[in-house]
Amino acid sequence: MRTDRPKVTVIGLGSMGSALASVFLRRGYETTVWNRSADKARTLVDQGARPAATPEEAVAASPLVIACVLDYEALHGILDPITASLAGKSLVNLSSGSPEQADEAAAWARSHAADYLDGAIMTTPPGVGSPEMMFLYSGSQTAFETHRPALEVLGDPQYLGSAPGLASLYDVALLGLMWSTMTGWLHGTALVGAEKVPATAFTPIAVRWLTAVAGFLTTYASQVDDGRYPGDDATVDVQIATIDHLIHAAEARGIDNALPELLKSAMERTKAAGHGSSSYASVIEALRNPADGR
Repeated sequence: MRTDRPKVTVIGLGSMGSALASVFLRRGYETTVWNRSADKARTLVDQGARPAATPEEAVAASPLVIACVLDYEALHGILDPITASLAGKSLVNLSSGSPEQADEAAAWARSHAADYLDGAIMTTPPGVGSPEMMFLYSGSQTAFETHRPALEVLGDPQYLGSAPGLASLYDVALLGLMWSTMTGWLHGTALVGAEKVPATAFTPIAVRWLTAVAGFLTTYASQVDDGRYPGDDATVDVQIATIDHLIHAAEARGIDNALPELLKSAMERTKAAGHGSSSYASVIEALRNPADGR
């Protein structure tokens, strides 16, 4: 039996945890797995995983311990009784939670002599293992650099900084971007669909437009950082007039206008705060100061 293979432990074998463990196995890692319901390990054991009888045995098996459980409460429920076994280990927590919980978990791990990385998985289980998919990490840079080869097995690892809560903060920020974008696409799809345009016809045009929108984001990022919003492309005043056309077209076709009305409200608050002649990036001032302009 080979003993020179890199070792990793995966705790939590739901859909995502099982995907993580399966990828490690395919890439030749000696993979130890543990789950509260042991039957979930059966398929992975058939693939070559080593089942641990207890969380303590699972942690002891590898220098790198990856946890992917329901939430932080579940994480602590598993690891709090065995904190002595964490000393000298690198704990990568890919469970969902808040930035504040990540900060607390990092302090907890340090108090037990463990390196801690908080992480966010920016894909669904089928995407695990693809170098195109991002995994976000924050916390111990030592743990990140030491275990980078293992983290690269899962996807493209992005280290965001030493503040443990950053990965969680980026995660929710990016999910907000995703939901806003997808809902905007669905609103547009419903709008053109009212004229019998198939979603499959509209979507290629929408995707091409998003490429241009990405260019706007790049331009606006420096404006946001500088706090200066030259209205040399399209001002907030122009955007307010334009969104009225969208609202009218949707209303005439019986399409729900909650999203564009929300967007218009943010634009109008931005104008009221003195940014009518500024670029659309100035809307961030209304988002940062929601009471202004009301």
